[in-house]
Amino acid sequence: MTRTRKILAWTVGSLFLLLAVLVLIIAFFDWNRIKPPLNAKVSEELHRPFAINGNLAVIWQREPDEGGWRAWVPWPHVVAEDLTLGNPEWSKAPQMVSLKRVELRISPLALLAQRVRIPRIDLTEPNAALERLADGRANWTFQFDPKDPNAEPSNWVVDIGAIGFDKGHITLNDQSLKTRLDLLVDPLGKPIPFSDIVGDKAAKKAEEKGSAPQSYAFAFKAKGQYHGQALAGSGKIGGLLALQDASKPFPLQVQATIGDTRVELAGTLTDPLNLGALDLRMKLAGTSLGNLYPLTGVTLPDSPAYATDGHLTAQLRDPAGAKFQYQDFNGKIGDSDIHGNLTYVASQPRPKLTGALVSNQLLFSDLAPLIGADSNAEQKARGGDSKQPADKVLPVEEFRTERWRDMDADVEFTGKRIVHSADLPFTDLYTHLVLDDGRLSLEPLRFGVAGGKLDAQIRLNGQATPLEGRAKLTARNFKLKQLFPTFEPMKTSFGELNGDADIAGRGNSVAALLGSANGELKMLINDGAISRSLMEIAGLNVGNYVIGKMFGDKEVKINCAAADFGIKTGLATSRLFVLDTENAIVYIDGTANMASEQLDLTITPESKGLRLFSLRSPLYVQGKFIKPEAGVKAVPLMLRGAGMVALGVIAGPAAGLLALVAPSGGEPNQCAPLLQQMRSGKAPVAVKPTR
Repeated sequence: MTRTRKILAWTVGSLFLLLAVLVLIIAFFDWNRIKPPLNAKVSEELHRPFAINGNLAVIWQREPDEGGWRAWVPWPHVVAEDLTLGNPEWSKAPQMVSLKRVELRISPLALLAQRVRIPRIDLTEPNAALERLADGRANWTFQFDPKDPNAEPSNWVVDIGAIGFDKGHITLNDQSLKTRLDLLVDPLGKPIPFSDIVGDKAAKKAEEKGSAPQSYAFAFKAKGQYHGQALAGSGKIGGLLALQDASKPFPLQVQATIGDTRVELAGTLTDPLNLGALDLRMKLAGTSLGNLYPLTGVTLPDSPAYATDGHLTAQLRDPAGAKFQYQDFNGKIGDSDIHGNLTYVASQPRPKLTGALVSNQLLFSDLAPLIGADSNAEQKARGGDSKQPADKVLPVEEFRTERWRDMDADVEFTGKRIVHSADLPFTDLYTHLVLDDGRLSLEPLRFGVAGGKLDAQIRLNGQATPLEGRAKLTARNFKLKQLFPTFEPMKTSFGELNGDADIAGRGNSVAALLGSANGELKMLINDGAISRSLMEIAGLNVGNYVIGKMFGDKEVKINCAAADFGIKTGLATSRLFVLDTENAIVYIDGTANMASEQLDLTITPESKGLRLFSLRSPLYVQGKFIKPEAGVKAVPLMLRGAGMVALGVIAGPAAGLLALVAPSGGEPNQCAPLLQQMRSGKAPVAVKPTR
């Protein structure tokens, strides 16, 4: 052997010997010797006490899952027992986390690329006490102080694949969210297959997407408070939290009650390290949709009790903002059915809710909470704090405009069939709701009523204090025979009701808006009939009295009824209010004060014949909207029409009402000649009716 070969052989042999010695040292090294400096170093970096109080060991084992020649490279399996992590100095509790045992393995080859690859960490009996103060300081946030502020970030990357765990105990005290939770996790006696919880159909869909959800391995119980409301819940979860592998979604199943809201979830969480995606069946129920706001931040209207069942998916890392979709849900709100799809995107500058909702059978009474028009008992049941005064008709419950600025919305709603009563046939509803930076619009808000349409444009500016509102309404072609289907004389009528209104006001409730309103109201009715029984059908007791005084119990044909009211600061004043009947022309004069809810009307008839009724004095209707009084004025009857014409008061309103004659369907319309006479400054001719 040459000298060169001898030197080379000794060198190689020495290297192998050194490697063997190194392997033996690593294999038999007592890793507990490095615990004091390791504990001190970690405590220094985290600015809080950290300790491995039990045994620390490293076991070298091959990793057969690697495959090929890599399977022959041994991996260090690190096992540490009895670990504790303390709290920051501001916390009153000394300890944040304790673990009975931690086990993990590290890829040695990945270290060559400055990557700490840990395929799995197993935690035994984790216990954590999480805490956040009202000022935002949280004990799960760590402050790392770089030794050199100008130094470049480290090139090392930590890559954790999954976390396995067993029974544990977690508490949360979050003062900023007014939330306190106590969560206990225990292993199930036997794992439950995913399909047993979500159903075979949902499990098959998950497999078709390329994922294979694991079985449910643990049960949990939770109690405490969430956003200040009592919480109690339970459920089941998987045993391995795959942090990055989308093909291994984490199974969830939850039943919880938060305040008066009940929620049930069943499905999967994918990429939980980054809250990547949710795929859940969700059931929601509660006393009012408005009560979901403090829990979710989603602005929804007050409503009767509700229950829904649908499919919730979420893309929590969407570039436009976390995206939640509640798809193909069905349910009930009050006694009305509800179906549809909603999408909520946590976008900037405000989140936005979009979607389309449909009700096949909508009860009109279920819309009352939208404007606070339900009873005090119903308001109390849904958590409202408004007390409608006993002597008030207009709703005084205030709109929650402070919530309108927290979210935008663009939602369509269709009520295919409205159930009200046989006496007032609303048939259908459509509206397009848009909420933009506190400004709410319903354009259009369209009702089908008695064969005609009620179209409204409503705009409410929630940015203004108080609220600014404006409503434009157009009523066209309401068929009188459909408005009063149980009133026999109307069944053969060709009469229609047409009307217009344009009202604007300021105030945070319907009562306040109308009490400050400015605008006008016009209405025209032709070819109808009237009697005391009709007033009873309509629920108008005062009208019952007035009609009885003028015409007795018999039915009287109406040729035309025309009304024009001007509204200023909540006071509606009649510019023209006349009923042309077969026996008389009846003039109504006076005011309706929507701020004080007071009526002050005078009814003056002018007979078309001789002594067809015996009324010698005008009538009055006065008092509160809720219970006005009617009677006979102690003054002689005057010819109201002649006085109005002499003053030239009715010509303008009469001309304005003529525009409502044209849309009445082309049938003979007796309002036209009546209004033409008034527009020309002539009182209607009192002609004796034919018999």
